[in-house]
Amino acid sequence: MSVRQIPEAVQRPRPTIRAGAARPGAVRAGDPPRTSVTARRHRAFYMFTAPWIIGFLLLTVGPMAYALWLSFTTFDGISPHWSFVGFDNYRELLSDQVTWDSLSRTGVFALTSVPLSIIAGLGLAVLVNRPMKARGLWRTLLYLPAVVPPVGAGLVFKTLFNRDSGAANGVLNLGGIDAVAWLDDPYARYVILMAVLWGAGNVMIISLAGLQDVPRELHEAARIDGASAWRTFRSITVPLLSPVLLFQAVTGMIASVQTIMPLLIAADATPKGVTAIPQTNYMYMMHVFAEYFALGRYGYASALLWVLFVLILIATGLIFRLTSGVVFYNVEPEAKK
Repeated sequence: MSVRQIPEAVQRPRPTIRAGAARPGAVRAGDPPRTSVTARRHRAFYMFTAPWIIGFLLLTVGPMAYALWLSFTTFDGISPHWSFVGFDNYRELLSDQVTWDSLSRTGVFALTSVPLSIIAGLGLAVLVNRPMKARGLWRTLLYLPAVVPPVGAGLVFKTLFNRDSGAANGVLNLGGIDAVAWLDDPYARYVILMAVLWGAGNVMIISLAGLQDVPRELHEAARIDGASAWRTFRSITVPLLSPVLLFQAVTGMIASVQTIMPLLIAADATPKGVTAIPQTNYMYMMHVFAEYFALGRYGYASALLWVLFVLILIATGLIFRLTSGVVFYNVEPEAKK
């Protein structure tokens, strides 16, 4: 078919290139090679990420590798006389009843404290997300306990629940109730739970950010359809907050199994006093602390930490597996595309 047979509307004029002008896609004489541009971008990427990479290698990978090596030895941290014992430390902890008891208490504590923290934080977030006077002040006051250092929080609760001079027993005395030994069995576990809930402001802030990301149009449509506030919260708000709740469940679980609060509120908060912690609060990390600093068994304590690391990985995988059908994302995760 010749050019004359092509309809005039279909014909496209050929672009005219002026003399000396560069063609599209051509590399000009002064332009740097594309390989050098890519290399500069790679160098810039590694320069910006180098502080984190170096810190990760020196402060995370290095200590973990050292602890793994220690777990196969009888090193006590001081004496130069130590030996390589292979998997003896791991075999010992599998047969150690104290280890299993502390692990079971830690599991019960995590299954109790994490849901309570999420519920308390979400309830506070819903409360301060509503229109009210001095809303910013209320948010600040509720979040303040979360920024208190753990040592300070432990001292506060140790003072509040002191048997002789604590404010808790002072309130009970006003009602004619005898003083309670809050920091001893069996009440010590409730003090720990109260200490965890006292710092629920951290969960509140994350839940508040998730609540503000929920489209208002969905709430308005549900209100027009006659849905109650509870039905709207259960059917719209919670599903859209499910990624936030999953994040809080995973991070809360990891934090709960590594809690040191029982040591901070103990009567004798010293390495030797860790063995005097109430039995209900003698959790896994307390056992690790006792083996490290009270008994000087660095190898055995390192084996305990590596077992905890593996258990955390397994628990995290189970949480993701069990919640895969109830977590809804506004944007589909990259792994599922």
